[in-house]
Amino acid sequence: MAAGSGLQLDRDGRLVHLLTLEGLPAATIRSILDTAEPFASIGEREVKKVPLLRGKAVFNLFFENSTRTRTTFEIAAKRLSADVINLNIGASSTSKGETLLDTIDNLVAMNADMFVVRHAQSGAAHLIASHLAAAGHSHVHVINAGDGRHGHPTQGLLDLYTIRHYKRDFGALAVAVVGDVLHSRVARSLIHGLTTLGVPDVRVIGPKTLVPARVESLGVSVHHDMDRGLDGCDVVVMLRLQNERMKGALLPSSGEFFKHYGLTADKLARAKPDAIVMHPGPMNRGVEIESSVADGLQSVILKQVTFGIAVRMAVMTMVAAA
Repeated sequence: MAAGSGLQLDRDGRLVHLLTLEGLPAATIRSILDTAEPFASIGEREVKKVPLLRGKAVFNLFFENSTRTRTTFEIAAKRLSADVINLNIGASSTSKGETLLDTIDNLVAMNADMFVVRHAQSGAAHLIASHLAAAGHSHVHVINAGDGRHGHPTQGLLDLYTIRHYKRDFGALAVAVVGDVLHSRVARSLIHGLTTLGVPDVRVIGPKTLVPARVESLGVSVHHDMDRGLDGCDVVVMLRLQNERMKGALLPSSGEFFKHYGLTADKLARAKPDAIVMHPGPMNRGVEIESSVADGLQSVILKQVTFGIAVRMAVMTMVAAA
């Protein structure tokens, strides 16, 4: 499946689908982050709802397992007063041989307004959006909640929101993305977002076996020595070691990985004193990051989860208004 961004904006520049951050204009990304700002405080209210999606039907289609992403999308939709339907893929007709697009057609017939899609195949969300456009269902919107190794745009956006919240100015930052970059759709989305918003120094740090070939073409520098890579960084983004996606022996052991690329207090000391530490989760403590750092004063990992609800509310609101 081919992934792309051409379907995302209408002729007036409004966000119709969110499929990828690649090629998304900086103005659109900033608009999403700005829209998320007022939503960030809704969780602190006694009544945690606004009526912006009242009467809309949002279908969560998770063909891959997820807890954090699916739950935050569900919370976001419910806080917007939408009707939320979580499709149990394992018990659905897709397990009986029905195609992905047949499933979509049947759900559209049930008056779906929005699909939140997580799929192991890269480009799945783009395929669905293309199918809906060809069928004349321009009123139905698609949000990519992770597709294969291609992208995870709402995670990238919530990471950008977190960075902006703590650091304000993207134009003066050094950001390090550390670990299993090869298998990380989160890393791809974040790198596209950072470079689009003008971050001047984006660094990829990891062993040669876990860094994609020609990743420098995305506008990053590559470091295989973690101490040097972290030197003077403002933001450190640790990635999960994705053993389930690895083919063959790319690492000697998780212990060896932690020794060289796990984030410890000593390694973090190479970054700026006010550097923030991020992780998209779920964390493997003692593999990618030691507990003292994950739970330390510089960690904003739990705030990322909180901000993720606001960002997903913003995306849903914007696509529904298109």
